[in-house]
Amino acid sequence: MLEIRCSRAWPPLAEAQLGEWVLRWAGGFTGRANSVLAVGDAGRPVREALDAVCDFAHDRGIPPMAQVVRDSPNEHAIVAEGWVEAKGHRRGHEVVVLTAPLAPERHFHVKVPPPGGHFHVKVTDEPSDAWWELTLGPGEDSPAARQVLTGGKVGYGVATLDGVTTGVVRGALVDGWLHVGRLEVAPAFRRRGLASALMAALGTWGVEHGADRAVLQVAEGNEGALALYAGLGYAPHHRYRYWVPAPGSRIEGEEDSTS
Repeated sequence: MLEIRCSRAWPPLAEAQLGEWVLRWAGGFTGRANSVLAVGDAGRPVREALDAVCDFAHDRGIPPMAQVVRDSPNEHAIVAEGWVEAKGHRRGHEVVVLTAPLAPERHFHVKVPPPGGHFHVKVTDEPSDAWWELTLGPGEDSPAARQVLTGGKVGYGVATLDGVTTGVVRGALVDGWLHVGRLEVAPAFRRRGLASALMAALGTWGVEHGADRAVLQVAEGNEGALALYAGLGYAPHHRYRYWVPAPGSRIEGEEDSTS
């Protein structure tokens, strides 16, 4: 299952099996690392499984949340137990999973010379301070976030203009897949081809390290990103949604606001 591979590319600080479901915790950094991945058989009735999800989350100080493939039997069962869509999710609770083939002839290092400066993009084995500054949003920088983003075999894409970091991206390798995430270009440098250049460089890095397919996850409402990735050959594979207990059931309060 592709979602399991994606989860392994975004490793939480702690996880536990619930049948085939995976309970995840990472100090509140992102929904993917702080929810149950409800794929496959939980090994018990869904109501009991959701109780266990709530207990796991409460014990670790995070709101209970489930990541579920859209329109799957698990999603229907979770809805039947009264859980509701996590519409308060800051980055969007409905997500499109996109995939594309990787091939050496399609990916190459790109250098685009914007007016008045020299532009370069590369993928490194270690994240720089500037990479962290662009990658982590306001309030996201924490030991947990840094551990999640450096877990596994990771390449750190960096675009620079006259020595200044202007764009970043993260790529993680899992079972021949390149998982792409955290693509970010500084506002002052957008619409110059930096995002495409970063994706090309990361694709080359992935091929060089044995990947032949790429996958990424985008909020359904992010039309700009969806258009960018479509232009780069990515196509929808499936969708997933986040679900939370209804107010007044097992937990009341704020929904998780991370992505």
